[in-house]
Amino acid sequence: MSSHGVASDRSPGTAPPDGPAYSGLDRAIKALSWWWMASPLILLTPVTALAMGFSGVRAEFGMEFIWAALVGAVVAPVAGFVVAHMGHRRRARRRFTIMGAVSAVPILYFWVFAVLLAECPDGYHC
Repeated sequence: MSSHGVASDRSPGTAPPDGPAYSGLDRAIKALSWWWMASPLILLTPVTALAMGFSGVRAEFGMEFIWAALVGAVVAPVAGFVVAHMGHRRRARRRFTIMGAVSAVPILYFWVFAVLLAECPDGYHC
C-alpha cells in the first residue's frame, strides 16, 4: 500500500526538526526549560550549604538564592511560552503552560497564607 495520500500526524512545531542540528529556537526552549527545572535546586542551595558546614553562604547570600529561584520559577515559563508561541511550537507551549501552573501553586499558597492572612491580628476578622 502506498503512503502518498496519507498525511503525517506530525504538525509543524510539534517535534524538533529532522536532522542533527537544532534551531536557535529549540535551544532557547530547552534552556528555559532547564532554567525552570533548576529553580528548586537554587532554592535549596543555602540549606544544602548549611548542612555541609558552610553557614556563611546562607547568612550572606540566602535572600539572593530565594530571589533567583523565584525569578526562575516565574520568568522561565512566561518567557518560554512567548518563545514557543512565536516559533509555533505547540508542545512547548503546553509544557510552559503546565510549568506556569506548577509554579503558581506554591507562590499563591505562600502569598495567601504568609502575606494576606498574616495582616489580620489574632481575634480580628478581616
